[in-house]
Amino acid sequence: MKPTFWIASYPKSGNTWFRLLLANLARETPLAINDLRHDAGTASARPVFDEAIGFPSALLTHAECDRLRPRVYRALAAQAIAPRFVKTHDAWTRTDTGEPLMGGPDTAKGVILIVRDPRDVVASLAHHMDRDIDWTIAFMADPASAFCGKTDRQHHQLRQQLRGWSGFHDGWMKQDVLPIHIVRYEALQADAVATFAAALRFAKLDASADAIARAVDFARFDRVQAQERATGFGEAPPQLHRGGFFRRGLAGSWHDELSAAQTARIVAAHGRTMARLGYGLDE
Repeated sequence: MKPTFWIASYPKSGNTWFRLLLANLARETPLAINDLRHDAGTASARPVFDEAIGFPSALLTHAECDRLRPRVYRALAAQAIAPRFVKTHDAWTRTDTGEPLMGGPDTAKGVILIVRDPRDVVASLAHHMDRDIDWTIAFMADPASAFCGKTDRQHHQLRQQLRGWSGFHDGWMKQDVLPIHIVRYEALQADAVATFAAALRFAKLDASADAIARAVDFARFDRVQAQERATGFGEAPPQLHRGGFFRRGLAGSWHDELSAAQTARIVAAHGRTMARLGYGLDE
């Protein structure tokens, strides 16, 4: 059994970038972005879940799937033959039986929580969801918000309860079940080598300075953006077609993408959590 770590993030906060850094860590040439592990490396992947339970999860309600998820995660962790870093956009919640959805120390050894200024998240998420900025601000403030949460269709992933931007981060930071290491998107922008190295130390994963620097270079934004333009990206929603998942990749882009009123709405909804994470409210 090898350790599993959750890579938790609110959508459009840098999870894919961090996973590309990990995937390039032991490589001599850059990983093709469409070779990034989609199913086994994603907590909400329905095919992996269906294989584990032995029948189609389409026959179950969201709550019934949630009830089984901790058991599935325990089984997958027990079978791991190499360290696993698994993406999740799930908020820290409990099932209707009171069990943590993401399990406990028998499912993962810790969580790497990737955070990003919500003022930057909103424009990126609006683009990703093909919605306008004002709708997305409301979505990010809604504690009932979720991905793949409809009941009138079969989603390609299991439901992911987001709990709003503040609820998502507050939940993960307040849980006392798993050790947590916070990675700020802005720190990755400013010094990707040092920030990535600190996360690897948290996970007790040995890597040379050369390997870390090479992974950072291979996962550079302009490199992956060029790959997406050339080949498309399998994790991008259909409306983005062959480009747009890797959109701008900037810290502070909200200054030229949001109005003063929109910025004020975000700060009013999330100011307490923003301050806790070190985001200045008057920047």
